[in-house]
Amino acid sequence: MNYLIGVDIGTTSTKSIAFDMDGNVLTKCNVEYPLYNPYPSWSEQNPEEIFRAVLDSIKDVVKENDINKNKLLGISFSSAMHSVIAMDKGGNPLTNCIIWADTRSNKYAEELKNSDIGQDIYMRTGTPIHPMSPLCKLCWLRDNSKDVFNNTNKFISIKEYVFYKLFNKYIVDYSIASATGIFDIYDLRWNKKALEYIGISEEKFSKPVPTTYIIKGLSNVYADYMKIPIETKFIVGASDGCLANLGANAIKDGDAAVTIGTSGAIRVASKKVKNDVSRRIFSYILTEEHYVLGGAVNNGGIIYRWFRDNFSSVEIGSAKQLNIDAYDILNLEALKVKPGADGLIFLPYLLGERAPYWDANSKGVFFGVNIKHRREHFLRAVLEGVMYGIYDVGKALEETTGSINTIYATGGFVRSELWVQILADIFNKKVVIAESYESSCLGAAILAMKAMNIINNIEEVEKLVPISKVFEPNIENHKIYAKNFEIYKKLYEKLKDEFTEISKLQDEGN
Repeated sequence: MNYLIGVDIGTTSTKSIAFDMDGNVLTKCNVEYPLYNPYPSWSEQNPEEIFRAVLDSIKDVVKENDINKNKLLGISFSSAMHSVIAMDKGGNPLTNCIIWADTRSNKYAEELKNSDIGQDIYMRTGTPIHPMSPLCKLCWLRDNSKDVFNNTNKFISIKEYVFYKLFNKYIVDYSIASATGIFDIYDLRWNKKALEYIGISEEKFSKPVPTTYIIKGLSNVYADYMKIPIETKFIVGASDGCLANLGANAIKDGDAAVTIGTSGAIRVASKKVKNDVSRRIFSYILTEEHYVLGGAVNNGGIIYRWFRDNFSSVEIGSAKQLNIDAYDILNLEALKVKPGADGLIFLPYLLGERAPYWDANSKGVFFGVNIKHRREHFLRAVLEGVMYGIYDVGKALEETTGSINTIYATGGFVRSELWVQILADIFNKKVVIAESYESSCLGAAILAMKAMNIINNIEEVEKLVPISKVFEPNIENHKIYAKNFEIYKKLYEKLKDEFTEISKLQDEGN
């Protein structure tokens, strides 16, 4: 049996999944790695730890398929966006991998966002101005780490690091490049205004290539380690967000993909770029003919994990004794509370926020607390608050791209039927779950099929993504959520200045 491997280099782990030619999962492997926060607002990872995770996950999947005498046709990559690694002339990292959650460049983002050139750069690059953006990260390095900045040969992302290690070449796919804030999504080249703003030349960046680009000639050392032929085809692939849409079959007009893992996002596919003059949404490249428009939120599954780790020690203990997941117990507790959490509203901005406000200073808030609210109310409010954040982005997206008819849900959150139903009810839209919710890996495999001419176009994805379950919205619940959302929406505007003030106090305290 022929198979392809889709690799997703994520924030907390790398997944490698083997798919047959019908999109069915054969085997999978997940390898985790740590996140480092050496200072407040810093979020980094060790690029070598991530590279080893890529090797080990592929090796494990290949080993299982070799036992079954399956034939590997190629390996295709998905990756998290917005990371930066400074590399010296010898190909060694001068920095850790600075990831999307790092906000040390907030001052530079604010300055650029409030300037005319910031608007020009956004309209050409499609990336909102925010500390997540490599554009802002490089400005910070230029002024605060001058030795590193001046001695850097290439500034690259984590996927580029993996490909450099494997092939000794610096290449970047159009999709990852389009999420840097430095790449012109119309001309498919590094943007001159962005380069001039940083004070850098395009030679400091990798060669941009299509997302269907195939490279062969793997390093002997790593080919031997993974037990694959040197001439194995590696497809450069795209970003995790774009491939999540493809892998979820959300590429038709009116279809949206909602992904919630550590963070979250809502996206639609389009044949044209549709930038938002209010700069609330992004426009990233899937292929030269397909774009993915939407917005990402910082505060997804990590907020549920925060509640579990800090306020659920009893449930964690019970889960261990019963050999079940603590989240299953928490979901049952949240079900005890009516939709709307009896008027308790949660702003989930524990990590600042990206879309639609792009405000790194925003903070979490429980609003409307009264004497009758119990712990399970706070739990339910957390689940609803994360979805209000997604809905807030969805409203901005509909204003720019048109109405959303159906939502395709992907990511780890689909394990919770309660959370998926809350999504359907808040949006008042049908929500579809695919059999394989690891859509970024599947999207990478489908892109490989297109690159290798196994399929003629990516629209053939529909036959490769069977549906597992459909959630219909409850209109009465939607009415309750709509009232809460109106208050939710006003709270950010009323507290925006106070968020900035408290951020300064918190920074001073650290």
